[in-house]
Amino acid sequence: MFQHMFTEMNELLDQLIEQYPDASESQKRQYEQQMNELKKVSDSFIEQWLEFEEKLSDFKDNHGELISKPIIGTGASESHSMPPAANEPLKAKQEISATSVCNKADLEIPDEAAVIISKGQGYYKLFMFPEAAAQFQIAIGQSPECNLARLFLAMTHMHMQNWSEAQRHFQLLIALTDFPKWLALGYNALGCIQAVHMNLAHAEKLFMKAHHVYPSFTDPLNNLKSCQQTPLQLSLYFGSTELCCL
Repeated sequence: MFQHMFTEMNELLDQLIEQYPDASESQKRQYEQQMNELKKVSDSFIEQWLEFEEKLSDFKDNHGELISKPIIGTGASESHSMPPAANEPLKAKQEISATSVCNKADLEIPDEAAVIISKGQGYYKLFMFPEAAAQFQIAIGQSPECNLARLFLAMTHMHMQNWSEAQRHFQLLIALTDFPKWLALGYNALGCIQAVHMNLAHAEKLFMKAHHVYPSFTDPLNNLKSCQQTPLQLSLYFGSTELCCL
């Protein structure tokens, strides 16, 4: 998970660095904001890693001898091994989380952020998108690594036709998540943005990428068909209905 995340973050940073010199002033400000958000996410994980290392070091200092000693006794192997039946629920849980649109337990969202996100979701489902965007932005400010808040914020900007902001957050989402359906939602939405700007060849590539990542998500193929058959009268689906169950 983390290897994928940092690979995507590096690729996005490389793109920003490459495009920055020839960008307009407004684009440069946008790129700088994206770089700042990437840094916030990186800093957050560094802090968590340092906290983890400190806890592990303290434990080894206090219990190192116990860790190094072999466990002796006839019942040792049974007491430290998990029976096959107990492994099945864990396997099922992992399969569900890998394809889930959202599972707060998987994301370990801080309590304070969860309350704000829930409020934003309420506004979102009432089509009060400016109010929803404000709540999701607050949540990201508190927890920049929270993919759920970023997904909703990006989708909210799509509803408000703030294409530039939506694109920025979907690009960051793709860099930060490894959930197949979230990746598909991101690529599909980015394809819609390219189609809106009539960059149809690029849009089609993104729709195919979304389909490849999560084939059961039908919107990308519908959008691809729209681009190929009726490019002057596009009917685009950017995945908003997929969030209704959250």
